[in-house]
Amino acid sequence: MPSVLWWGRFDPGYSRNRILRKQFADLGWRILDFRPKLSGVADWEARLRRLPRPDLVWVPCFRQRDLLAASRWARRRGVPLIFDPLISAYDKQVDERGKLSSDSPRAKRLLAWERALFQRANRVLADTPAHADFFAQVLGVPAKNLAVVYVGAESRFNPEPLASNAEDGPLEVLFYGSFIPLQAPQVVIEAARLYRGPPVNWVLLGQGPLRKLCEENAKGLENVTFEDWLPYEKLPERIHRADILLGVFGTTPKAGRVIPNKVFQSLACGRPVVTRSANTYPEALIAAENSGIIWTSAGDAQSLADRVANLAADRDRLRQLSAAAAETSREYFSEAVVRQQLKNALEGLTT
Repeated sequence: MPSVLWWGRFDPGYSRNRILRKQFADLGWRILDFRPKLSGVADWEARLRRLPRPDLVWVPCFRQRDLLAASRWARRRGVPLIFDPLISAYDKQVDERGKLSSDSPRAKRLLAWERALFQRANRVLADTPAHADFFAQVLGVPAKNLAVVYVGAESRFNPEPLASNAEDGPLEVLFYGSFIPLQAPQVVIEAARLYRGPPVNWVLLGQGPLRKLCEENAKGLENVTFEDWLPYEKLPERIHRADILLGVFGTTPKAGRVIPNKVFQSLACGRPVVTRSANTYPEALIAAENSGIIWTSAGDAQSLADRVANLAADRDRLRQLSAAAAETSREYFSEAVVRQQLKNALEGLTT
């Protein structure tokens, strides 16, 4: 049984980590964990603790700070290393948050630091083809060292028939997330204000930096409500209570490179998803007429309002799209698909 050493101060409960750890187990790998006290000198700690030599070192998502020490230890032991960043620190500060100008000295230093780090991995994973292109073009990762593994959804997210209010009464349109600019929840509020169609209830669930703005903008809208975040294990049931799910609507380049967790999860639950168009989805899925995904223009509240109105006016089609959403999840984003992608990513690294 081959072994993989998960290295770093990572969160084992984060969905991306849980999903990939399960796929490793399903592929017959033994998982070992090393959670060092200090990221920067973790290789010395590993040597002092005499960690056994694994077949592969894995640095999980968001753990750029663990990569340098992990790569030093892996090279010394002759072990290949995979890095699964999920995001770029440079991209987050410059594009997503806009905290740094791309031509500022700080941004240039951050880019140089991250480019050097990414070169140290034998393979770098990307969650979408668009992110793989970004890692190649901006961070200088050779194409042969890149592999795409979708985030997907855990098995707890299963399809169920549309909620009872799909038969009578207002439909529920559900947005959930961390209220960040990439998701653009303020566009949802504006769409609710512009909405002209059969009665629907707009629900925004979660917490984050833009929630207060959204609450202010929603004043006077009786069909808009807010809910606080709920335990992760209760999320599938909450999705099942809704009829239409909302994805992301941000206008930044990064918003066009991601397939959000909630899109995977909502499709797996058999719920139609309205989200911004993006070339990062499979081409066949983008071209499909009845995929369960309804595309809208980035940042366009009127377009979002119109898409929801069309769905609310045709409940038979809504039920068809519910079934199509579940089928899209099975065909493009299932655990079996993610497992095969992971298997392909491991090829050539281990014997």
